[in-house]
Amino acid sequence: MYSAALLVLSGNVAASFLTLLRNLLVARLISVEDYGIAATFAVVMALIEMVSAFGLQQQIVQAREGNEERWQAALQGFQVMRAVISAAVLVAAAPQIAAFLGVPEVTWAYRVIAGTLVLNGLVHLDIYRLNREMTYLPGVLTFTVPALVSLLMVWPLWWLYGDYRVMLWSIMAQMLLQAVVSQLVARRRYRLLLDRAVIGRAMAFGWPLLLNNILLFLVLNGEKLVVGRELGMASLAIFAMGFTLTLTPTMVVAKSVQSFFLPQLSSVQDDDARYEPLARTTIEANLLNGCFLVLGVLILGEPFVEAVLGDKYAELGPLMTWLGILMAMRVFKAGPAVAGIARAKTENALVANTFRVLSIPLSWWAAISTGDLLLVIWIATAGEILGVIAAFVLVRLRARVDLGPLAAPLAATAGFLAIAALHAAQPSIGALAALPRWPLAVAAALAFGVCFWTMRDVRDYLRARSVLKYET
Repeated sequence: MYSAALLVLSGNVAASFLTLLRNLLVARLISVEDYGIAATFAVVMALIEMVSAFGLQQQIVQAREGNEERWQAALQGFQVMRAVISAAVLVAAAPQIAAFLGVPEVTWAYRVIAGTLVLNGLVHLDIYRLNREMTYLPGVLTFTVPALVSLLMVWPLWWLYGDYRVMLWSIMAQMLLQAVVSQLVARRRYRLLLDRAVIGRAMAFGWPLLLNNILLFLVLNGEKLVVGRELGMASLAIFAMGFTLTLTPTMVVAKSVQSFFLPQLSSVQDDDARYEPLARTTIEANLLNGCFLVLGVLILGEPFVEAVLGDKYAELGPLMTWLGILMAMRVFKAGPAVAGIARAKTENALVANTFRVLSIPLSWWAAISTGDLLLVIWIATAGEILGVIAAFVLVRLRARVDLGPLAAPLAATAGFLAIAALHAAQPSIGALAALPRWPLAVAAALAFGVCFWTMRDVRDYLRARSVLKYET
């Protein structure tokens, strides 16, 4: 068990760390305004990808037919078809997107970015199918090697261009190599097939995920668009870097948790006695993930920003713990979502993310009327809290998971986050501002230990030292 878990986690950590290191290096080398433009590339890629994603990577793991060669070829054909359509849409919409963001001079760059969508569509689905057998090395190589090459390209690209084009071409190189490496490490020959029946099944499975992707785009990028449009590229650079530093580590572990637990949950989706404890384990693992992020940001966030990014990003330091709490709420929803997907309840995540999206108009109002990034973050956090509540209600009602044993872990998690919020707010509280902050940091560390101690299902799973494999 531990070797499989360690491989998927270390692979995701390596790929994400290399991408994060690239982003930090680019941010350090180019101006804040240019980094703001570079940050819009990821937003635009996500914008087009979201309207065409049907969860094919999850479906090839979850579906009972997922191991059949014809089924895989049909999913790959559908994937390429939607990728080409998405790229064409981005090429056509590039002028409007650039005008909305106030950077019409980079319209050409958004059209170049369209090529990444096609390249992503050419990724071999075998790297996901093999997860059914708890085989993760091909996927690890597919995402780690290109990330390393993309990082190594930063210095030569900076020497050539010295502006946002450094990010543009490094992203293009990374996506090209992902497609190539996925083909090289696959066990099956790459085949494309268009099958109406399979496309119909894929769309029936994926339409809630498609709608959820639209909401997820707004969740992860809505405030960025608001900040970039209303407060300018410099403020967007600060905000986007904060998102990068806090979201990256949580999503690494959340992605690893999904890759590790979804095949196991899917294999016992019809056996309540084995499914429910495993679903609670998945949920607790994500609670622990979010809390660990907050603790790390609370202790290291401000010193890291100061040491690595310098004075250009001084405004970001005091926001780091608040952003960590926001991202923790985001990842708390991942556990119930994975449990729902295993039972084909793909609508659960869609409903949970709706609450977060409803907060975006309030964030827009806050940006226009106050220009206060912290208020924008607080409003987003309130939306995420409502989404977390909805996620747990839905996993109880629709995926039939008994949440009674999670009462203590949830209470401990709430207590930990309250201490973290007090630590973040202390400098602005008159009577507490002059007091040292380390006692609250120690209290947060102790509260984190209590969180883990209350997570019985995770501890039982670790003691069992076994995994469930899909029977194929």
